[in-house]
Amino acid sequence: MLHAQNAPASSDARLKKAYRFQKSGWTYVHLEGSPAEVGFQHGYLLAPEIADAYAAIKLFDTHQTKRDWEFFRKTAHEMLWPHIDAEYQQELQGIADGVKAHGGNLDLYDIVALNAFEEVPDYYVPWLNKQSKSANAPKLAAPGNCSAFIATGAYTKDHKIVIAHNNWTSYLAGERWVVIFDIVPEHGNRILMDGFPGVIASDDDFAVNSAGMMITETTITQFEGWDPQGKPEFMRARKALQYANSIDDYVRIIKEGNNGGYANDWLIGDRKSGEIAYLELGLKNTPLWRTKDGYFVSSNFARDPKLIKEETSGFDPKDKSSSMNARHERWDELMKESKGKIDVEMAELFLADHIDSFENSSKSKKDEPNERALCGHVDNSSRGVKEWEWDAYNPGGAVQGKASDSDMAGKMSFVARAGHPCGADFVAAEFLEKHPEYSWQKSLLRDMKAGPWTKFEAGQKTAE
Repeated sequence: MLHAQNAPASSDARLKKAYRFQKSGWTYVHLEGSPAEVGFQHGYLLAPEIADAYAAIKLFDTHQTKRDWEFFRKTAHEMLWPHIDAEYQQELQGIADGVKAHGGNLDLYDIVALNAFEEVPDYYVPWLNKQSKSANAPKLAAPGNCSAFIATGAYTKDHKIVIAHNNWTSYLAGERWVVIFDIVPEHGNRILMDGFPGVIASDDDFAVNSAGMMITETTITQFEGWDPQGKPEFMRARKALQYANSIDDYVRIIKEGNNGGYANDWLIGDRKSGEIAYLELGLKNTPLWRTKDGYFVSSNFARDPKLIKEETSGFDPKDKSSSMNARHERWDELMKESKGKIDVEMAELFLADHIDSFENSSKSKKDEPNERALCGHVDNSSRGVKEWEWDAYNPGGAVQGKASDSDMAGKMSFVARAGHPCGADFVAAEFLEKHPEYSWQKSLLRDMKAGPWTKFEAGQKTAE
């Protein structure tokens, strides 16, 4: 793999402004130029990581859906590609061109399918199975990925915004979700975001832009809905991040052409005003809350009663034993306990929290790294997460964390930690020895080592 501190040896003029380096388990990539140039730089600089990520996603998505990769390529070609704006078509083609120039063998529709690795298997396929009344289809449910909060006003130490997020996903994907993208596009705002190799959006969605926007989200558990004429979520998320200068901008752009894919609760902050917002982005229901003095927490629970009734397959907000509701209760508890003191250092501790609010409701609090903790370790739980169709000891949970505040966002920076935010390591061989039922992942499941909390900023040149 490439580990150079700057651009690789190549005479291609498109790579002149691009570079990459490694730090604390992350790969930092600077991309700059036209959509085609940004894409080519992305594909070339990350070609080995993209090939590796593609293999992991292909294995996981075909296993879960019982559909072959050609189905995903066809979906990318026929359903997604026609609804992607020209700017992002050019960037996606650029990624494919960059991979090819580096010796890779993925084509455009492999790259488009990779970009849709959240929305196609978890939203389109269940919708398609229901439409076609497929009797032998596997049971699929929209997962709940991530724990997050955003706070402002009286809740934070300096009365400005603090935002934090940890990404919950399979360890197969999560161990690879360790890219920091610094993107200077030809049009729109500069972006600093975490991300996945080959994908144009953050996709777990933690980012700041040069207009002072601070963005994150968590997935709405058990969401159902898809519009085949809509625009892909990965494109809308990237476009909103790139072009939003205000909360209203972000909401408008992310909703335009909504296809229902990857339905999320979006936490949005504007450092210029100190205002924060919570957009529950269903397909039919899109309520928005906002405040300059308060907080919003998110842990995959649906909030709006109308959305719950009309757009989920029976999400139960009263079930305190569920991962999403137990984490919701813990978030509220932490926000109230910490009112007036919340800062980035405290956010790091929150993301590493192991209190199970259901088990500890009437006992002294103790660390229980399981599916109900903010720092999730579903691989420790005999319960799994039934709402997501995650079986007992599923190798998934919190795979990295990020945090920022208004001052850091003003300098386009945030802190990030690769691996479990609590600092624990996942060792694949030990896990598979205990749980051979997951041996289908053996060829690509790797150790997930926790790195230190590390500050990243736009324009950073080296690992120093």
